[in-house]
Amino acid sequence: MRAHRVKKLLAVGLGILGLGLGYAAFIHLTGWAVPCLFRQVTGLKCPGCGVTSMCLALLRLDFAAAFHWNPGLMLLSPFLGALIVLLIAQYIRTGSWRPAKWQTACLWIMLGALLVWGVVRNLVGI
Repeated sequence: MRAHRVKKLLAVGLGILGLGLGYAAFIHLTGWAVPCLFRQVTGLKCPGCGVTSMCLALLRLDFAAAFHWNPGLMLLSPFLGALIVLLIAQYIRTGSWRPAKWQTACLWIMLGALLVWGVVRNLVGI
């Protein structure tokens, strides 16, 4: 049963990776990217503004540029990654995606931090 879950995760993971790399290639070839609708409507940066540029910088292993594009998300990424790894391990072991209460609390704290980041970045002009 665990092998089935691992295969399923690999298929989904490879699919997501393929879509991401395909999108990166599309941007590289055309220069077109999905614009931030929040920014277009309000003129303000949302908590996720710069994620595409951040990811493209990470593909080049340019961590300084990635941090420049979205410092808030770059700082939270290791913690979010650790939670995702823990949830994946739990899914492989038990077949359940249901996070523990502390994991849910961490996710809410990270979401709150991103929302605060979204306000601060517009006040400070980052």
